[in-house]
Amino acid sequence: MDEELRILNRIELPAALDALDDRIIGALAASRRESAAIGRLMALAAFVSLGGGVIAGSAFPGPAVAASPISPFGPASALAPSTLLDPQ
Repeated sequence: MDEELRILNRIELPAALDALDDRIIGALAASRRESAAIGRLMALAAFVSLGGGVIAGSAFPGPAVAASPISPFGPASALAPSTLLDPQ
């Protein structure tokens, strides 16, 4: 193994390795700029969406209507067996 390390020590490093650090740091900086831009874009989209919802909700107010009770078997009847067996 010592012989392999001596051989590797005598070999010149490729010139591309000198520029490798700069390329990596440049790519990281570009990635940070993109993530910051995406965050601002998402905040703008949320603001526009919420603002549009508020405007649409307040522009056309409809009359309030009470909802009828929901029964899975149809409308509640006063003659249902459960009401007929009630001791009241």
